[in-house]
Amino acid sequence: MNQSAPDTLERASDDETYYLNMGPQHPSMHGVLRLLLHLRGEKILDCEPVIGYAHRAHEKMAENRSYIMFIPNTSRVDYLSGMIYNIGFCQAIEKMVGIEVPARAEVIRVIVCELNRIQSHLLWLGTFMLDLGGVTPFLYCFDDREEILTILDRVTGSRLTYAYGRFGGVTMDVDDVFIEQSRAFLVRLRERFLMYHALIRENVIFQERCRGVGVISEEIALKYGVTGPSLRASGVEYDVRRAEPYGGYERFDFEIPTEKAGDCLARFDVRVREMEQSCRIIEQGLTALPDGPIGPKKLIKKLKPPKGEFYFAVESARGHFGMYILSDGSDTPAKIKLRTPSFSSLSSMPDVLRGTMVADTIAIVGSIDLVIPEIDR
Repeated sequence: MNQSAPDTLERASDDETYYLNMGPQHPSMHGVLRLLLHLRGEKILDCEPVIGYAHRAHEKMAENRSYIMFIPNTSRVDYLSGMIYNIGFCQAIEKMVGIEVPARAEVIRVIVCELNRIQSHLLWLGTFMLDLGGVTPFLYCFDDREEILTILDRVTGSRLTYAYGRFGGVTMDVDDVFIEQSRAFLVRLRERFLMYHALIRENVIFQERCRGVGVISEEIALKYGVTGPSLRASGVEYDVRRAEPYGGYERFDFEIPTEKAGDCLARFDVRVREMEQSCRIIEQGLTALPDGPIGPKKLIKKLKPPKGEFYFAVESARGHFGMYILSDGSDTPAKIKLRTPSFSSLSSMPDVLRGTMVADTIAIVGSIDLVIPEIDR
């Protein structure tokens, strides 16, 4: 506890206010995030997020290795959306250079990315419940998540940080076992949704902890560039997969779940409904999976994009993930700047937390689903 105010926050006007550090070593921060809270009693007067404790310099590393060598870095920016980031980077380069992706590879990418999205949401749901004191949902969520990791491990060789994408396709084809396991998982998860609804959504304690708590209005969301489920829970129907279709998503039939309240409960509802839509997309992909190659006829070992500036975005589990790439015509990018959704969501916290109680901080921060290494990139 620090009794003196830092320069970045307004100095207290009376002796009844004080400053409290939440993190960077705190079990509910899900990473080394520090929130400097200015309090009067248990009411938050102001909040300053402090980041930078786990900076890995991915963007700087991009300037010192070729485009192909940077592929493994991408899944480590957001390790929970690792597949989406990995394939998203490949899609960005393919757009820059004009590389055609075979239809089979395109559908496989959609399937594995949606599986990756579900496992990320399951981890969020489990840890969010744990933050609120619910141990049982945490165990069920991780049990379901293990099924996805096993399926993806079989086809990619990895359980968390993937390098499955390649320029023009994927590294390994899927087989009948992958298809059967995926279909079986969809059946299992849809049954689990009923259990999660009864165990969590209908729980009175959960409702009291979340309803009307941590409201992110549409105005605040747009002001800070909040995207993903947190934006859609505030009533804005924006999803990169629909707004700027990429990777074949325009051929899939799915809905964009939205809510109006903008509170913790709305963000919960949106993410659960998103998992249902991801199941719907995966099922369509498995049914319509075409035959054919999974990559270019000749393996791409080196490429030199034309000079210029390029931007490409995908919808990660947390929202709009954008890649700004500056090419000087060589096989190494002159600059890569990553637009990550967690940074924008965290930036809104001073406005959102102001006037709330310390006890609600854990629920509010947990509900926006932050991945700190995505911020400290």
